[in-house]
Amino acid sequence: MKRNTKFFLIGGVAVIAILILVFSGSSSDAEAEVVVEVEQGEFIVDIMTSGTLEAKNSVPIKGPQGIRNYRIWNLTVQHIIDEGTEVKKGQYVARLDPSELTGKIKDAQLEVEETQSQFTQVKLDTALTMRQARDELINLDYTVREKQLTLDQSQFEPPATIQKAEIELEKAKRALQQAKENYEIRRQQNVAKMQEADAELKGDKNELEGLMSLQKDFTILAPQDGMLIYERSWDGKPVKAGSQISAWDPTVATLPDLSQMITKTYVNEVDIRKVKRGQSVEIGFDAFPDKNQKGRVTKVANVGEQRPNSDAKVFEVEIEVFGTDPVLKPGMTTSNRIITKALDSTIFVPLESLHSQYDSITYVFKKQGGRTIKQEVMLGDANTEYVNILAGLEPNDLIYLSSLRGYEKDEVVLIPEMDGKRQQKEVEEPEPLPEIPQGRRRPGGR
Repeated sequence: MKRNTKFFLIGGVAVIAILILVFSGSSSDAEAEVVVEVEQGEFIVDIMTSGTLEAKNSVPIKGPQGIRNYRIWNLTVQHIIDEGTEVKKGQYVARLDPSELTGKIKDAQLEVEETQSQFTQVKLDTALTMRQARDELINLDYTVREKQLTLDQSQFEPPATIQKAEIELEKAKRALQQAKENYEIRRQQNVAKMQEADAELKGDKNELEGLMSLQKDFTILAPQDGMLIYERSWDGKPVKAGSQISAWDPTVATLPDLSQMITKTYVNEVDIRKVKRGQSVEIGFDAFPDKNQKGRVTKVANVGEQRPNSDAKVFEVEIEVFGTDPVLKPGMTTSNRIITKALDSTIFVPLESLHSQYDSITYVFKKQGGRTIKQEVMLGDANTEYVNILAGLEPNDLIYLSSLRGYEKDEVVLIPEMDGKRQQKEVEEPEPLPEIPQGRRRPGGR
């Protein structure tokens, strides 16, 4: 019996202890919440973006120039050395597929052979034609001389015979003169034919020579010393083996000047209005978390664009990197903190401490003496963690980071000047004047 009484006494004490813990834990949610002080000091408004490191200036490594003149519009990269390779001037960089060029060279060789044959044929025809014309002139000259002899021998013949000989001589002279004129015309025609055939042959030979000279340019060499960086196409993909390059821009790679670096980043359309040229930037590098560089915004795009795998419009921003570091390489990912504004001696609170009521009043849970109130605050600029407070709080005030239970029905303590503005806004605006039919005027109107 004593054992049972002892058991019940121990059980009762345990129950009472549990009840005390339960009630003491639920007596005040506020005591269990995190309380922070309202901070005062310099407040930085920033935008965080990621970007890609590039050289500000670089020398392009190009394939053959002028291939459009030979109706070659695209070239395929057959082989290219690894990106990041240190090359010397004149060192091998890449090789382009010459199959299309080889086909055009064969066609050009056949064309030259054909035009050469045509030129030879025109030359032979011209020589034969002109020889026949010269023989005709010689024969006509002999005829004139014969007619002259006949006339000279007819001096003692009857007048009719003499007149007939004169007529024959005149006809022979006229035929000779016409033959000379025809000969000159025929000569000029043949000269023109020879010039045309010669020009066509020279054109085909020049095209063949041009195509032949392009062959060496299909093996691409470095124009100077440097580190090889692949060229990027319009979709951001690097030029590599199997890629095609355009005849309008046959660049396969670049040799960047590592003494001047920039990082290119993209800012969404909501924040781009805050970004201006000349703003300071703190730059970090994913590959070297312990390294940081200073920089500044040097260019802000005026037109937005749609980036791959993104639904939002973004604007390209170029940031100049101050100083140099041999470990920094083009293509590295950067984290950029763009300082859009710096406020001196202002107060600010964490973003998670803010709450709203009726979508128009922003407040915080503030400790005031031995109680907690819902205090309205006027907001200024914000960054990724904090917001500037323009009114409603003082430095070193204590506020809660999260919402508290049990204060749903408490009224928000309003800022007097904010309350006055709200009351003024709630005053009814005068009703608009009724529409006046065309041709009539309102009182006092012109």
